[in-house]
Amino acid sequence: MSFKRGDIEGVVVKELKKFVDERGWLAELFRQDEIDKDIYPVMSYISMTLPGVTRGPHEHLEQTDYFCFIGPSNFKLVLWDNRKNSISYMNKMVLFVGEDNPKSVIIPPRVVHAYKNVGGKPGIVLNFPNRLYAGWGKKEKVDEVRYENDANTVFRVDEE
Repeated sequence: MSFKRGDIEGVVVKELKKFVDERGWLAELFRQDEIDKDIYPVMSYISMTLPGVTRGPHEHLEQTDYFCFIGPSNFKLVLWDNRKNSISYMNKMVLFVGEDNPKSVIIPPRVVHAYKNVGGKPGIVLNFPNRLYAGWGKKEKVDEVRYENDANTVFRVDEE
């Protein structure tokens, strides 16, 4: 199984513009008038990832992730199209995002993804998914397939 570099159907990468003035900066992360109703966020979370640490790879069966990488630190984000019915099946995208290249990245269901903090300092990532983690009241099965503990996985962040 070999992935090739290329765009992935349904993945949306958007520049996050920082509006800077004497007080600091502000950045719009998402607007309802710019995204499809099917991916409106239903929750949000923030995570801190230490330098050199990778989160993932994993995929969601139904959930769309809406990540915002704005800093501090920088990340290597790798996406693999694992959807057999997709026109971009077997494509892989590698993005460098974060403090030096602020981006939002919308990742549709069944697209495997992982990110690694490559910036040398603790890094912050925001996510605004369109599904509740573990469902309403945290009483449902978590919507993810995890690959990070599979020694034979083809989804490897450091093979770039």
